[in-house]
Amino acid sequence: MVMKLHWSPRSPFVRKVMIALHETQLLAEVEQVRSVVALHLPPNPAVLADNPLGKIPALVTEEGLVLFDSRVICAYLSLRAGGALVPADPEAQIRQLRWEALGDGLTDILLLWRTELTRDTGPWQAVTEGWQTKVRAVIAQLEAEADALRAAPFGVGQIAVICALGQLDFRWADCGWRQHAPRLAATEALWAARASVAATTVSDDLPQGNDVTQGKLRFAK
Repeated sequence: MVMKLHWSPRSPFVRKVMIALHETQLLAEVEQVRSVVALHLPPNPAVLADNPLGKIPALVTEEGLVLFDSRVICAYLSLRAGGALVPADPEAQIRQLRWEALGDGLTDILLLWRTELTRDTGPWQAVTEGWQTKVRAVIAQLEAEADALRAAPFGVGQIAVICALGQLDFRWADCGWRQHAPRLAATEALWAARASVAATTVSDDLPQGNDVTQGKLRFAK
């Protein structure tokens, strides 16, 4: 019996799990089940049957235990691989978890922002302006810590940051974050050459295509 992963090639949080599966050499032990979920759609019954939150990723282990949330799933995979992605040393572990929280938080903002931009009544400007300020602040923080991110052993922190930056590229390809954060861009380029990262690039497999609202997030002048 293999594990089952509720999966989508569009989801940055699913991508976190996919990178972790590659890094831990556990990919062959997982069946990927294409699962469509969205805030504006009714809950997917197949996902809801495994995850009462109706979200992906959700991983069903060989024993039938369902794990929710990419952080929990990545921690589980790391444990199965002997701590490959979450170091045992307390200081190093907190550093990785902090970066993971920062990357996941950025991804959360970007996903909510993208949904806000697609509302028929138009986005709430005060909210989106606040998100833009926060996104810029996160990129500035990551730029300041780019050297530390590059030097630390590859783990859940780097994976979360990679997926957040990938969401920027996927939904706001013209935002110019690389010009704004050159050290982070250089570090991201090194990560992009990693096999697990290259194999999991976010893609759009739905008929409507990549329904991006461009030009709403800018870094470079």
